[in-house]
Amino acid sequence: MSIHAKFMQIALDEAKKSPPKPTNFCVGACLVASDSVDKPLITGYTLECEGNTHAEQCCFIKLSEVYKCDVGELGRHLPHDTVLYTTMEPCNKRSVGNTPCVDRILGLRRKDGTQAIKTVFVGVGEPETFVGINEGRKKLEDAGINVQHVTGFEDEILTVATAGHDKHNE
Repeated sequence: MSIHAKFMQIALDEAKKSPPKPTNFCVGACLVASDSVDKPLITGYTLECEGNTHAEQCCFIKLSEVYKCDVGELGRHLPHDTVLYTTMEPCNKRSVGNTPCVDRILGLRRKDGTQAIKTVFVGVGEPETFVGINEGRKKLEDAGINVQHVTGFEDEILTVATAGHDKHNE
């Protein structure tokens, strides 16, 4: 199993912990130091933290608690070349009052102002179920972030992600 498949499997295992609901996708994510071969810095899944939280957001919240910093300052504390693995393309649009995960990723900056996360590995693109066409990948790439697809997990990711959805209406 490749290193990317290994960390995508960890993210998928996290997604399986997400409570199935008809109003969101069950997504898993993990942040990984670029030199790590076996263990992520932190993991997260949809609705793990208080509120209507997404998997990536939960990773940021939990890791900011580890580093004892505000989430907005997390980028300054991340190891150099930290990468994000997420089972689904980060969202570019959310309901009123919620910051999209793409904006959260782009907001993580090092002390010198550069992106703290420069690579994002995704298992699938976000289906158009809730927000229509998701341009999260494009927005990340336009900002200079490398977005790569980890293949081989698509069917299982979509099965897990849509648990709780009314399959008759899709």
